[in-house]
Amino acid sequence: MKINITGKNFTTYKRLEDTLEKKFEKLGKYFSDDITVNVVLSQERGKDKIEVTINAKGTVFRAEEVAADVYEGIDKAVDKLSSQMAKYKGKLQKRYNDNKSLRFENIPEMPEEEVEEVKVVRTKKFDLQPMDVEDAIIRMEMLGHDFFVFLDMETDSVNIVYSRKDGNYGLLETRY
Repeated sequence: MKINITGKNFTTYKRLEDTLEKKFEKLGKYFSDDITVNVVLSQERGKDKIEVTINAKGTVFRAEEVAADVYEGIDKAVDKLSSQMAKYKGKLQKRYNDNKSLRFENIPEMPEEEVEEVKVVRTKKFDLQPMDVEDAIIRMEMLGHDFFVFLDMETDSVNIVYSRKDGNYGLLETRY
């Protein structure tokens, strides 16, 4: 497992890096391949923020925590990632009819009451209208949605704009 630690307005130190490596090595046993863990540490309004992204062959596990103490944030992020992996393992087992040779075999089982069946409860169809990003953001705000799918008139591709937690907007561009 390779751990990339980045500090944004945050100075890392040896003890912190050792703690991160120790905590994330525990998650590394869930994967058969070498994986990369990207950790971004920053300060936000006097609190420590930790963002962790694990890319594992087509699956992304991500956790973001804000805590008064960076070590508390690390523990919460590891717990959140472990929970995501357990949930993902359950979905894989259902998909492959309880095949016991899955890579995530060491992930602890989630209690039955926490595993929810995923089902589509509503389907919407709409015509994509060509527009630019600014128009899509305006339309999203008018509808009161967190995201909006549109046909980008410049690239002629289907894109998505979304509201970010920090109050800004994001753009997902598709390729094919």
